[in-house]
Amino acid sequence: MKLSKLSSAILVASGLLVSACSQQPSDKVEAKQTEKQSSATYSLINIDQQRLNIYTEVTLTSDLSHLNDNQKKMISLLIDASKIMDDLFWKQAFGHNKAAFLAGIKDDKVRQFADINYGPWDRLDGDKVFLSGFEEKTPGAQFYPSDMTKAELNQAEFKDKQGLYSMVKRDEQGNLYSVPYATEYRAELEQAANLLRQASSLAVDKQFSNYLNLRADALLNNSYQPSDFAWMEMKNNPIDVVIGPIETYEDQLFGYRSAFESYVLIKDLAWSERLAKFAAFLPELQTGLPVAQKYKQEVPGSDADLNAYDVVYYAGHSNAGSKTIAINLPNDERVQLEKGTRRLQLKNAMRAKFDKILVPIAEELIVPEQRKHITFNAFFANTMFHEVAHGLGIKNTITGKGTVRQSLQEHASAIEEGKADILGLYMVEQLLKKGEITEGTLEDYYVTFMAGIFRSVRFGASSAHGKANMIRFNFFKQEGAFSKNAQGLYQVDMNKMGAAMEKLSNLILTLQGDGDYHKVDQLIATHGDIKAELQADLDKLANANIPVDVTFKQGKAVLGL
Repeated sequence: MKLSKLSSAILVASGLLVSACSQQPSDKVEAKQTEKQSSATYSLINIDQQRLNIYTEVTLTSDLSHLNDNQKKMISLLIDASKIMDDLFWKQAFGHNKAAFLAGIKDDKVRQFADINYGPWDRLDGDKVFLSGFEEKTPGAQFYPSDMTKAELNQAEFKDKQGLYSMVKRDEQGNLYSVPYATEYRAELEQAANLLRQASSLAVDKQFSNYLNLRADALLNNSYQPSDFAWMEMKNNPIDVVIGPIETYEDQLFGYRSAFESYVLIKDLAWSERLAKFAAFLPELQTGLPVAQKYKQEVPGSDADLNAYDVVYYAGHSNAGSKTIAINLPNDERVQLEKGTRRLQLKNAMRAKFDKILVPIAEELIVPEQRKHITFNAFFANTMFHEVAHGLGIKNTITGKGTVRQSLQEHASAIEEGKADILGLYMVEQLLKKGEITEGTLEDYYVTFMAGIFRSVRFGASSAHGKANMIRFNFFKQEGAFSKNAQGLYQVDMNKMGAAMEKLSNLILTLQGDGDYHKVDQLIATHGDIKAELQADLDKLANANIPVDVTFKQGKAVLGL
């Protein structure tokens, strides 16, 4: 992303005075940033007031009546640890003083919008700057020196150059070097580790207790694999937490560095029982993928499982911009190959997005005769099998270029999300044919999938999920998988949709297996943007005041803790 000054941008709203923050920063550089920030007058730019309404608030709650007092105390401790992850993500994403930035914005709606976006960049509009006084967001966020180029890192030689859990800095001579997160954020991570150990002491389930202790160790020793293996062993606890530096989406320069985040979760035992059987079909589905044998030679781990949860707290990366409604972890390729992954469906958040966003989108853009095929069961299954499909395909290139993530660099996340979307639909089709999925028809899943593209493409070009949906929409259009009538409403062509699904699956799996960066780059360049016709449809959704995503009212008070 090319850096540019925004002095010529048109101001569309009155200035928002920023006051000084009472906290005194310890670092001289931070002090200068805070002083400049505190004395500045920020104005809304590039967006209008209507844009501030793209998120609709949802209260995150769950039935805690089946939990004992110690378990409720545990949830409180996990929320406290999550808040530390939130603060750390602010540092990774924004870099300036968060308190001065937010406390100084006097307009409540603008402050809330900045809080949701973790800075002055609109995450659902390609990271567009929406406050004056800031330049475009650097693709590498705060993981790398702002003046570092891709070529410089590629040519440099230093320890942990491609590290998941380190940041890159420049020494006094201008040379690059890495600093482990455990060193850079030591004080905060010690606090978080202590909270996890307190929670561990309250846990009756030995596997959960062990996981919490190992995760606490990982925050301080920068070695997360033991806790990932322990998390895979944890099957029965009614409470769960996903915490630490996990996803690499925020690193849009290389896709190497992970960002801090957290989810605090309450297991839905009834729904989890319904889902348990599907993980067993992974090896069989892998062998049937519509691609040459050499691209499906890896065998998915046998310990993969599916569960449904209510999420009661989001923090950090998971809470920034668009909100995650399903999780597939761990990301560690070795753990995936040995143990598989766990797929967590966040049922309450998913239901909110279905009711408040997907159904209204269908009423605006899908032909009336197909709207009956928009169902929550289909939305839930498409989302769930998206996560399952992350376990299919290939993790290591067949061309000796290392892992798919390493070889495809900043494009790896978008292509992986595209793979999971399309293979998730493939899995649904196969399991319907086998009679293992008994709810609904194939048309339910196809039409709901199509409506889901319109939902996710609104996440914008800076989101791996948004980019993946743009590629799929443009590819489906090219293949005739849908038509558009005189009223501008879309209709799925069942036969052509199935053929397009197989063709795109083959293309993505081949690109990943080959580790072909240049072909992926070309695919994104030709199909990874929003064309004029689609933009007109998205404008129609905006004019109908359909939210783009949700924001949460959450925390201990909401839960009655």
